[in-house]
Amino acid sequence: MPENQYLVDDLTLKDSWRMWRFMAEFVDGFEVMPESHPAVTIFGSSRAKPESPSYKATLTMARLLGENGFNVISGGGPGVMEAANKGATEAGAKSVGLHIHLPEEQKPNEYANIRLDFRYFFIRKVMFVKYAVAYVIMPGGFGTLDELFEALTLIQTKRIRSFPVILIDSGYWKGLLDWFRETLLKENTILDTDLDIFSVVDTPEEAMGIIKRRVIV
Repeated sequence: MPENQYLVDDLTLKDSWRMWRFMAEFVDGFEVMPESHPAVTIFGSSRAKPESPSYKATLTMARLLGENGFNVISGGGPGVMEAANKGATEAGAKSVGLHIHLPEEQKPNEYANIRLDFRYFFIRKVMFVKYAVAYVIMPGGFGTLDELFEALTLIQTKRIRSFPVILIDSGYWKGLLDWFRETLLKENTILDTDLDIFSVVDTPEEAMGIIKRRVIV
């Protein structure tokens, strides 16, 4: 037997048992999340402070959603996620926090009235997209971009139903959108129609208008 065969067997064994953790997280989500319908998922920076424009705009966005019959899903942590859960709770809506265990930054906020805990990003991402009728993307970093591009890819490839994907704050997103047009489009790595998958607005009120026009619940 090769010297490293025990290491290979051990890794395989650990991966096999890890499948039970995957299943447990999926089951928890599938049991709890249907009660959040209809819900809009809000993404954005965990580092946004309560006095920041992003935090304040998210509060307004979540309140508008709640007042118009929508529940709100966030990542359950601080910053924009906290503002999303706080605004939804204040509006009397279901306020869902899908908390992920991370060594830094991600601490659960106190405003989610429905909370699930996850170890695995990929399972959490399934819950975000499966139970959302729209995505609202506030200014954020790598995690926010990850969720944005996941949704754009799934809609582009018709792996999920098309739903509104709305970026708020055109100034923040301008550089990315310019790159889409000046590089991706010119290099023919995307199509003109791919730019129609998402919308860019500057206010929560504009985002709410798109959701009310496009989402039937």
